[in-house]
Amino acid sequence: MFTGIIEEVGVLRRLVDGEGGAVLEIEARDVLQGTRVGDSIATSGACLTVTRLAADRFWADAMPETVRRTTLGRKRPGDGLNLERALTLQSRLGGHLVQGHVDGVGRVTRLGRERNAELLTLAAPPAVLEVSVPQGSVAVDGVSLTIVDVERDALRVSLIPHTVAATTLRDLKVGAEVNLEADLIGKYVRAYLVRPGASPGLTFEKLSEAGFL
Repeated sequence: MFTGIIEEVGVLRRLVDGEGGAVLEIEARDVLQGTRVGDSIATSGACLTVTRLAADRFWADAMPETVRRTTLGRKRPGDGLNLERALTLQSRLGGHLVQGHVDGVGRVTRLGRERNAELLTLAAPPAVLEVSVPQGSVAVDGVSLTIVDVERDALRVSLIPHTVAATTLRDLKVGAEVNLEADLIGKYVRAYLVRPGASPGLTFEKLSEAGFL
C-alpha cells in the first residue's frame, strides 16, 4: 500500500524485454534506504518487487500483465520514474490509499494554469471515470492528485507547484501517456453495487443523493 506522495524521481537505466515480462534497472537513492530484496516500490504508479539491490540502483521484474496495463514497457533509458516505498504502520498518510495496481493508461489532452496551480486534462478509460468524482482522488503515474472535474470521457486534475517540481509530471506534454489508478474505496463501492445478486436497496442514485458520488 502507498500514499501517492513521491519520495524521489529515479532514472531508468536499462529495460530488458522478454517472453516473461520485463526487467527494469532503476537508478535511485532515497528509496534504497532500508529497502531489502522482496520489498515493494511503486514505480510511476505500478507496484514492483525489488529483486536485486546495489548501492545506487535496484532491479525489478514487471510481469506481462503489468507491461500490458501500464506505460512501463514503453519507457526508455534516461526516462524519469516516480518512486515511493510501501507504507509502514508509522507512516503519515499524506495523499490517499494507493495500491500500485494500475487501472488503465490515460492521455494528456490539455495543459492549463490557474494562478499557482497546473491543470491537466486526461482522457481516461471507463474503469477510472466510473469511480471518479470532483474533489476525489486519483493516482497519476503514482502521484496522488485531486480531481477538479469529471467529463464524459476525461477528468481534470490540479497540481500544486511542489508536485510539479518533485515528480515527472513536470515533463508532461499534450499526447503523453500516464498510468492511472482510480480511488480504492470508489472501486470497492462500485464492485459491490454491480455484483450479481446485489441488494436493490442501495443504488448509485441513492449514494449520489447522500453525497458519496
